[in-house]
Amino acid sequence: MRLDDQPGYVLHARPWRETSLLVEVLTQEHGRVGLLARGVQGPKKQALRAALQPLQSIRFDAVLAGELAQLRRAESQDAAPRLHGHAMLAAFYVNELVLRLAPRHDPLPELHHAYGEIRRRLGEAGGLAWSLRRFERDLLEALGFGFDWAHAADGQPIDPAARYRLDPQEGPLRLLSERNAGERRGLATGTALLALAEDRLPAAADLASLRLQMRAVLLHHLGGRGLKSWEMLGDLARGNG
Repeated sequence: MRLDDQPGYVLHARPWRETSLLVEVLTQEHGRVGLLARGVQGPKKQALRAALQPLQSIRFDAVLAGELAQLRRAESQDAAPRLHGHAMLAAFYVNELVLRLAPRHDPLPELHHAYGEIRRRLGEAGGLAWSLRRFERDLLEALGFGFDWAHAADGQPIDPAARYRLDPQEGPLRLLSERNAGERRGLATGTALLALAEDRLPAAADLASLRLQMRAVLLHHLGGRGLKSWEMLGDLARGNG
């Protein structure tokens, strides 16, 4: 099958043999696609190598035969955002998350759009934590794992004053007992869940309450095997993140 003039975002690229690259791309029409880019070394291939770097927006031609597609052409559509520090680690996290969760050759236009949005936000000044929580929300929705963030698992409206545990399959479960202060601190606030539902930036403390609960949901869908980027990110939600 031919893939002609396909828009995509480069997620990962690694050397293959002496002169080639294995590239993972998130496309709008075909989901995650693995590309074999042959003969990309040498001064005449500099523009092609630049187009195949992570975060790059490209248009490409390829021929899909089996698991991998043979790359025929790739051109950059813009300049990938220049990221440093926490923003660079956040981009590594986003790419790793998509690589692990997005199936190959399964059209996911909503995920393609969400990736374009997080790519833009990472290149702008602003809080990384909120950008990441929004992307995690949109990723889960695109993959069919999303929640109704405005309602608990029992159908009741989210209470801004309550705390909730995010069950990967049922959704938000309200904490019924207020006795265990330690457990309460590890749960998401109702205000934070409503902020996700309304796409509205919450206060810092409410935003911070989402991180561990979102990570638990993602870990479930990752089959219990965590991400390398989690180790690198550490407590990104604190400080600038």
